[in-house]
Amino acid sequence: MKQNSESLKLSTNPGKFDPVAPWFDVLESVGEFVGIRFGRVSPSGGAPEWMFLSHAEYDGIGGLAHLLRERGASVGELPKITHPGRLSWWPFIRFLPTMLGSRRSLEWRQLKTVGTAGAIGNTPAAVAFHVFDEDTTAQIRRAARSAGVSVNSFLMKYLDRSIRPALANPALAIPWMIPVNLRGIVTQPDDTGNHSSYVGIRIFASEGVQDVHRRIYKAIRRREHIATWKGFDATRLTSVSIKKRLIRSNRATSQWAVGGFSNLGEWDPEKKITAPACLGDWLFAPPVLRFQAIGAGCITFQGRLSLTLQIHPELTTSTEVATEWMRSWVREIALCLPDGGQETGSKDEPQQDRNL
Repeated sequence: MKQNSESLKLSTNPGKFDPVAPWFDVLESVGEFVGIRFGRVSPSGGAPEWMFLSHAEYDGIGGLAHLLRERGASVGELPKITHPGRLSWWPFIRFLPTMLGSRRSLEWRQLKTVGTAGAIGNTPAAVAFHVFDEDTTAQIRRAARSAGVSVNSFLMKYLDRSIRPALANPALAIPWMIPVNLRGIVTQPDDTGNHSSYVGIRIFASEGVQDVHRRIYKAIRRREHIATWKGFDATRLTSVSIKKRLIRSNRATSQWAVGGFSNLGEWDPEKKITAPACLGDWLFAPPVLRFQAIGAGCITFQGRLSLTLQIHPELTTSTEVATEWMRSWVREIALCLPDGGQETGSKDEPQQDRNL
């Protein structure tokens, strides 16, 4: 399937080192595509311009900042972690038994699969996105605030609910990976480099948004994001063959996960960015892997919240599957909003790039 308006930027610089980059280099060597997906829909509409930046070189926040700067925007200091704490080995030591524990993966129902994986390696072909207008974006923020949760927790709950029907046993607890920005605690040579750790949570079908919020922040209070970063640090001297063995046995992360959900936060709410190549709706999704088949991401750019969803090619290459999951996600969100989240903008249906 032909890909439309894509630029692939997968570069490494041997003069730099961070504890995360070697893992993505090894993932790429075993056939995974480690490009972070970014997209821009121009103000005039049309298909997204897709761009990829290697996670061996950037994290999500850094990648978006790099692209905006490259296109003429002035982007100053990048967002820092809002949770107090410092780097130490103690969280890693305390969390090590959990990291070494057994893995349990969940089975999927048979999903529709069509065509091939894509023109560039294992680039996901099953992709869908949705952009909320400014009024609905504000309603989502108010709904989250009224529930006493973050927008991240609010969106995470309804993403979880939306993909459950595709699992063989939808009643089971679903494990998810949630990235945590460590800027302000971790320092890298470039502010756009990898500063991202994560926490792993499990969500039960019966839980509400407050339960999901508590699970996320309990993991953060336990400093699991520090533990996983120090876990990367602890593997500096492990060989490529050991890394490959851990990846193939699903032990390269703290738990097997159905997928990852990453929120890059709010960008330019005052609409100071005016560079023509930056204007429009920005899209983002984290990489997908065999042991983490769903990549869901969101950005709020100039007051408009976008959701992007992609699926690992070994699970499905069908845009219909991604579109149906996105439609369900948007519908679940809308049910929590006044008037069912009716939007005044034109993008009231999940979008897919039909050239993928």
